[in-house]
Amino acid sequence: MSTQDSSSYCYSFPAVRGMQAGHSFYIATCPLRIIPRIFIYDEDEVPPELRAQRTLNKSRIPEMVRYLLDNPLDYVFSALTVSVGTEVQFEEFEGAANMGTLKVPMDAQILINDGQHRRKAIEEAIKEKPELGHDNIPVLFFVDEGLIRSQQMFADLNKYAVKPSPSLSTLYDHRDPASHLARYLATEMMPFKGLTEMEKSSISVVSNKLFTLSSVKQATRAMLGKGLKDGFDTADKEISSLYWRSVYKNMPDWQLAQSKQMTPSQLRQEFVHAHGVGLHALGLLGKALLCESPDQWQQKLEKLKSVDWRKVNPEWIQRSMQHGKLSKSNTSIQLMCNRLKLQLGLKLTPEEKALEEQLSQ
Repeated sequence: MSTQDSSSYCYSFPAVRGMQAGHSFYIATCPLRIIPRIFIYDEDEVPPELRAQRTLNKSRIPEMVRYLLDNPLDYVFSALTVSVGTEVQFEEFEGAANMGTLKVPMDAQILINDGQHRRKAIEEAIKEKPELGHDNIPVLFFVDEGLIRSQQMFADLNKYAVKPSPSLSTLYDHRDPASHLARYLATEMMPFKGLTEMEKSSISVVSNKLFTLSSVKQATRAMLGKGLKDGFDTADKEISSLYWRSVYKNMPDWQLAQSKQMTPSQLRQEFVHAHGVGLHALGLLGKALLCESPDQWQQKLEKLKSVDWRKVNPEWIQRSMQHGKLSKSNTSIQLMCNRLKLQLGLKLTPEEKALEEQLSQ
């Protein structure tokens, strides 16, 4: 990996050379064990205008480290993008255009333009599991042309990065138990089967879907009282399925959508139960119902039929509307749940009572 030529010591990488916007760049692979030693991240407290990168967000690192440690055989880390602060040498292999050996002086400053959090996570993970150091990660090398160019590279690399929607992340995340349960409910269970938007986390006016996959996940997690990192077992799957089926039996409007006697767009226009906040409130209701009435909760759910779910209902206007639109805040969701609990004859907790008192002021 390191060699000596007639003038200096160099890091040597088998690499491919390319051209982009008139600039040469190089793609190489690098063992994880040398990433912390070669690719530095300047963590000095300097003003943003004098930095080429954003400040390291250390709160992100533990989760990334755990991801590496928990999935040593099937993790995926994307390429690091780095800038080399001096000239480099590229020696082509004979008969192989643009393939060769990239030589970077050992005393060159190599800064990470994109991937500083991955670099730190790699460093920490290798401390706990040294064998990870034998794996490789792709590295994209640019020859630095000064601070302004490096800052522009950072801006350009992040300008068009779009985080996937929560629903799409739920659809594709096969490690997260909550996502697995949400996919099962959305594809197999009423009321969600056939009416769940699997990719987007918002539903268009003309959509024929009633729920989003992310809202199914969120509402079910609330119903089970699960945190972001809690696991799920077979009993959770069974009670989730039973709860949502039981809710469905007492929601005539949802049944009309399933039988195509009423369109989802009509429901969304007129009723709060056709939105994520309503589903989330029903999830919170389920948690309270199962705790307070473990033997009679299904009978109590029958009172949902008498709930006035219309958006024009003054209760919902007061509890969940802001400027004429449904609010997605935790307070609005809890206030909706409070109203449902009272409708079903459940007791409010001291915290919920305090929230009701604030509402009446």
